[in-house]
Amino acid sequence: MSPDDTLQPHHAALLRALEEEDSERLGVLLRELRSADIGEIVEDALGEESEGLPVALALLDGLPLERRANVLGYLPGDEQRAVAQAMEDKPLLLLLEEMGSDERADLFKVLHEDRREALLRRMAHREREELKRLASYEEGTGGAIMTADYVAVPTGMTVSRALMRVRQTAPDAETVYQLYIVDAEGRLAGTMSLRQLMVARPGALIDELMIKDVISASVDEPQEEVARTVARYDLLALPVVDAEGCLVGIVTHDDAMDVVESEATEDIHKGMSIGALEDGVSRVPLWSLYRKRVTWVGLLVFGNLFSGAGIAYFEETIAAQVALVFFLPLLIGSGGNAGAQAATLMVRGMATGDVGVKDWGKLLGRELLVAGSLGLTMALAVAPIGVIRGGEAVAMVVAVSMVSIVLFGSLLGMCLPFVLDRLGWDPATASAPLVTTVIDASGVVIYFGFATAMLSGA
Repeated sequence: MSPDDTLQPHHAALLRALEEEDSERLGVLLRELRSADIGEIVEDALGEESEGLPVALALLDGLPLERRANVLGYLPGDEQRAVAQAMEDKPLLLLLEEMGSDERADLFKVLHEDRREALLRRMAHREREELKRLASYEEGTGGAIMTADYVAVPTGMTVSRALMRVRQTAPDAETVYQLYIVDAEGRLAGTMSLRQLMVARPGALIDELMIKDVISASVDEPQEEVARTVARYDLLALPVVDAEGCLVGIVTHDDAMDVVESEATEDIHKGMSIGALEDGVSRVPLWSLYRKRVTWVGLLVFGNLFSGAGIAYFEETIAAQVALVFFLPLLIGSGGNAGAQAATLMVRGMATGDVGVKDWGKLLGRELLVAGSLGLTMALAVAPIGVIRGGEAVAMVVAVSMVSIVLFGSLLGMCLPFVLDRLGWDPATASAPLVTTVIDASGVVIYFGFATAMLSGA
């Protein structure tokens, strides 16, 4: 991976400062860059085969501890592991303590087991237990992406006392704009904004001001559902509760957007029959990339054999009307394109919550109208070519086949995600290559079936 073009001059200047051992110049350059940009430069350095790690470590060493921890949080898991492995336990522990609780847990989970145990032994009891708890949640759940750095205020407090509590806990909180009210057992009782608190009468009780109907998520709720809730209600943060209703963390808006991006990327990969990649396409190992792609590609090759079998079955029809072969790629390609479009729309709609199984009947009627119109449009477009190439009879076969294949392909692409969802599979498995392969084989049968029936007496 290469850093963004806008970062190239900064990247070169940083390398020059390192080569010249000009620590003062290095510090000035680093102060001019945002943490995310430094993270990208460090990631690029780690991607270099030779001298990559020493350069990355030198760049991190030129930062204050707080910024160093922030930059480390921007690195992917493999790069974080490489940096952590090159550090001694004590400086790594200082970095962990400086990181947010969610980023700390993410880094902890990528370390080797023996390194984890060594770090845990050096931690205070409270921090150790909190880290173990956050790291224990299953990947892909709300608990795995939440942070424990939030502002909680006990019930029964006055506004003035609550403001004092906010001032005490704000420095370590991920966000202070939303406050969470908990009862004596730690259960989530309500929420209120910092603005509400600041404009309220000092002697008023927060119990009278808080919003009691709180939108929350459970620790075992799928992360995509959590992100969808954050986006739907436009929340700065979403509280996460355990089975007893106790507040255990919050999912911030930026973490939710990261989930949205990763889920969208995963759906795109699945939609092209690739599967989820552990890392970016530029960093994933070649063997892993081959393994992810070869399974479906191999299966679809055998699926295409059915197309060949269909052609072989209708050899006599083809021999009698050789002009039919000219339109074969056009017809099955049109059906495949229409099916892939319908499948993509349905998969994305289901991913965003726009459509569900309950909407199947309504969507079927809409798709019949749209697909029928598409088929008729394309049939009218190719009919004149059919007349020129093979006469009116061939043109009629091509037109009827076009409408039928496009209609079949669109309905298949629309229905397949719903069928997979009912079976408990990921709807994104209804990939464009899969839909196209099925329609290719079916289209051959439909086309030459019509040709055999309509031209047999010609």
